[in-house]
Amino acid sequence: MTLTSFDIVIVGAGPAGGHCARILAKSGRKVLLAEQNDTFDKNDFSSAATPLETLSQFDLPESVIGSFWHKLTIETSKVSQTWESPQSLGVVLNFAKFRAFLASEVQRLGSEVWLGYRYIRHSQANGETLVEFKQLSDGQVIKVSTKVLVDATGFARAIMYDQENDKPDFLSGTGIEYLIEVEPEVYNKYSGDLIFFLGDKWMPKGYSWIFPMEQNRLKVGAGRIFLDAKTIRHLSPLKKYIDLLIDEYLKSKNYKILDKHGSTLKYSQGLKDIYCKDNIIAIGDTVSTVNFLGGEGIRHGMDGAEIAGKYIQMYLDHKISDFRDYETEMHCKFDRKWNISERLAVRKYIDDANDELTDQTISYLKYMKTEDVMDILFDYRFEKISRGLGGYLWRKIKSLIQGLGG
Repeated sequence: MTLTSFDIVIVGAGPAGGHCARILAKSGRKVLLAEQNDTFDKNDFSSAATPLETLSQFDLPESVIGSFWHKLTIETSKVSQTWESPQSLGVVLNFAKFRAFLASEVQRLGSEVWLGYRYIRHSQANGETLVEFKQLSDGQVIKVSTKVLVDATGFARAIMYDQENDKPDFLSGTGIEYLIEVEPEVYNKYSGDLIFFLGDKWMPKGYSWIFPMEQNRLKVGAGRIFLDAKTIRHLSPLKKYIDLLIDEYLKSKNYKILDKHGSTLKYSQGLKDIYCKDNIIAIGDTVSTVNFLGGEGIRHGMDGAEIAGKYIQMYLDHKISDFRDYETEMHCKFDRKWNISERLAVRKYIDDANDELTDQTISYLKYMKTEDVMDILFDYRFEKISRGLGGYLWRKIKSLIQGLGG
C-alpha cells in the first residue's frame, strides 16, 4: 500500500503547532497538521490575554478577538491598583476561533488538517519516518510518511520521550476557568479591564483572573503552581476561589455558567527539555515556551514556532543536517528572562512567601507609567522596577532570586 507522504507532520494544533504549519504551508511545503480533538471547541483551555501588538506580529484577524482591553488591574489581599490608556492595550482572544483560523489558513494554503486523529507512534523504515494515527471516530489506524516530525503536543510531550521516566523534572501548574454570562451592568463595569488577583485571600500558591470576552461574557479563572501533588492536598479546590471572585468581587447574582475548562502546565526547570533528535523537532509548551511566572504562552509558543520553521526549511533544503542550532537559538531567546521568571514564581507560589512583598510591589508600581507596567508584566523587563523605584524594591527582589540558588 502506498503511504501518503508529507514534508512535515505536526502533531498538535495549538498556537505553536498551528502557526508553524501556517508558516511552512505558506512556503509551499506539504504539511499535515494533526489534532486529536475533533473540534477546536473541545480544547478551549487558554485564558488567551495578549498585548495588542500580537495581532500585527502574527497577522491575526479581528474575527479571532473576544474583546479589547485598555485597563490593567492588579488586586492583592490588601492593595488594588489600575493602570489605563485611552487606546487599547491588548486583546483577549477567542481561543477556539483563533486555533480554527490557523488551521483554516493551513488548508487555504494547500496543506492538510486532520481533526480527531490521535498520535500513536512513529518509526523509521527505508529512510522514511512513518507516523501512525488512530482515527477516533472509528478506531481506524492510518499511517503516513514524513521528512520532518514536529512535536507540538504541549505538556504531554508525546513524541519526544519514549518513557515517562525519561522526562526532566517539572514545575507543574493546573488551572480552571469558567466562561460566564453576567448582568449587563456587571459586564459594562469590567468590559475593558484585564484583572489579576494575587495573594492568599484570592488564590494561595497561585493567582486568579477576570478577563472580558464578548458582550455580557467574562472569563473567571484560578490557577496554582506546585512541585508535586502532595503539596496541594491541604489546599481548597480551585472552584472555591472562582466562586469567591464571582460572589465577592463581581457581585453577580444571576450569572450563568456557559463553559468550564481547565489545563495542565509542565514546565522544565532550567529549560532542560529535549528540543530535537534526528529529524524530530519540538515546539511550544513541549519545550516550555510558556512563561512560568505569569502563565502566558501563546505569543511565546508562536515565536518559537517561527524559529523552528526557519530551521525546518533549511533542513528540507539540505542546508543543515540536524536541529542543534534551533536549540541554541531558543535558549538564546528564552533563557535569561525565563530563568528570572522561574525563580520569582518559585519564591511567590511554592516557597510560601507571605503577601507583604506582593502588596509592597504593587503599591510601588502605582507610581509607574502604564507603558512601563506593560513592559514589566508582558515583556518581563524587571529592570524597570529598579529605574522606577530608586532601586530599593529591585534590590529586595534580586536578593530573593539570588537566595534561590544562583
